[in-house]
Amino acid sequence: MRANHLDNAFLMSVWKCCPEGWRPFQESCYYFSGDQMPWNESQQNCSGMGSQLVVINTKAEQVSAGLGEGQSSLETGVPGLGGPQSPSWLLFWRPGEPSNKPAEMCVVIYHNTENLWNWNDVPCTTRSYRICETAPLSCLCWVG
Repeated sequence: MRANHLDNAFLMSVWKCCPEGWRPFQESCYYFSGDQMPWNESQQNCSGMGSQLVVINTKAEQVSAGLGEGQSSLETGVPGLGGPQSPSWLLFWRPGEPSNKPAEMCVVIYHNTENLWNWNDVPCTTRSYRICETAPLSCLCWVG
């Protein structure tokens, strides 16, 4: 009975929040970099923060990726253009892209708010801004 009394005396609440400097969107947190790196360094940087380069899965997420103000291009987590990586694989390429050139095996999103079709395959040595994506933190709060 005492356990029931304690259960009734305290309410547990779960909060989901993003780390400082990250932006929440739907069920994920996004970090927009302020510096440019080639794809492999960007991937390592995101990994070092417990995240990954963003993989665009929906139209809403593609629109959200355009929130990096002042950034001309953003690297994504679609390495190696050998095939579909997400349901949106064919939806967001610029006209004439991907060009499928052997030297262009990484993807950038060109910042253009009027046009969602702004993916381009580029050499992985191209320095670009990055978007890292991670799950939000869950915090348990006791209120009583």
